[in-house]
Amino acid sequence: MNWYPWLNQAYRQLISMYQEGRGHHALLLHATEGMGADALSYGLSRWLMCQNKQGLKSCNECHSCRLMLAETHPDWHLLQNEKGKTSIGVEAVRKVTEKLEQHAQQSGARVVWIKEVEALTEAAANALLKTLEEPPKNTYFLLNCQQPEVLLATLRSRCFYYHLASPDHQHATHWIQQQLPNVSYANSVTALNLSQNAPIAALSLLKDEWQERETFCQALYSSLQQHDLFGFLPQLNQDNVDRRLYWLLSLLLDALKYQTNAQAYCINQDQQPLIMALSQSPSNIVLAIIDGWKQCRYQLMTIPALNKELLLAEQLLDWENQLVTQH
Repeated sequence: MNWYPWLNQAYRQLISMYQEGRGHHALLLHATEGMGADALSYGLSRWLMCQNKQGLKSCNECHSCRLMLAETHPDWHLLQNEKGKTSIGVEAVRKVTEKLEQHAQQSGARVVWIKEVEALTEAAANALLKTLEEPPKNTYFLLNCQQPEVLLATLRSRCFYYHLASPDHQHATHWIQQQLPNVSYANSVTALNLSQNAPIAALSLLKDEWQERETFCQALYSSLQQHDLFGFLPQLNQDNVDRRLYWLLSLLLDALKYQTNAQAYCINQDQQPLIMALSQSPSNIVLAIIDGWKQCRYQLMTIPALNKELLLAEQLLDWENQLVTQH
């Protein structure tokens, strides 16, 4: 599993707590997607399971380390949703907790790693509570989450909360440009802004979706120039409409920043001409357009079997009418 430089400080902090006897048996690790939380949890697992620790590092040589490297350690339990399912059911939790009632097979530590705690059903979360409250000796729980606010309060209260902070922009952009030397600084910064400052997510955006986003922005600029917003419909009416509406809303919010001379705070640093074009409308109209798209996005995300194309077309025509009215 890949390791990332911004994980070093968090790793040292957490391992030091365990070394000093202050480490909690249940760690709730809160991190944005694309921060590398899986790598951090796996690194912590490796250290906790190692039988011959070398300071902050696992030895890589003891029997436990070899089993961990082979992903066959009988006392290391990974809980995640099964393929094709979005949740972790109560049976999966009971299966693990029953194993924890028995002796550790390697006579060392035991680790339960839950990759996405939000995926636990309410019954599964409740089944875990008793074990979290009275854990067997030398047993640790590593719980990864992106939205701790949706977890049961009783579950959160039994854990030590740790937030994996994003690296500063300078270090993050430097890392991205090491991975993709031909990417411009403006593109690196924009990708980070669009990814909540999570470097791995930003790198993925640059590698996999950047050209798609470029085409999206060019089509929007052309539609604005021609006062034909309805012609932008094919760019929105896609399977990843939620992602595309996120791009659109970020551009509209940048237009408001541009109107108040706050260009330095724009998310889309690579799209200055488009932001300028969007900012030509009065701020009250831009705000109304933003509200309309936010409502549209909410409806698409929450109402099943909605006619997506019709809803998007209606919103675009409304925007077009506002442009015509202002002229």
